[in-house]
Amino acid sequence: MGKKAVRKRRSFSDEFKAETVKLVRDSGKSVGAIARELDLTETSLRNWVQQAEVDAGRGPVGALTTGEHEELVRLRREIRRLQMERDILKKATAFFAKESE
Repeated sequence: MGKKAVRKRRSFSDEFKAETVKLVRDSGKSVGAIARELDLTETSLRNWVQQAEVDAGRGPVGALTTGEHEELVRLRREIRRLQMERDILKKATAFFAKESE
């Protein structure tokens, strides 16, 4: 049994993704063919094309645009920070209440 090669995770600029999606739309080639030509995974390229459709307003109902997704991530991060601050303040309040007794 041969081992499957593990592909190192790569990141691509938004411009590269947009140009690649445009190539898929304009070339008439399949997503798989373009993915092979550019040494991309077919799944990643399909996801980019699907997200571009959502961002253009042609996606499924309820799908988040890229901007909405970024805002959601930012808000969740802020909630975690605020919860930590709240927990610290609760502990400090309990500590000082105990000290003043």
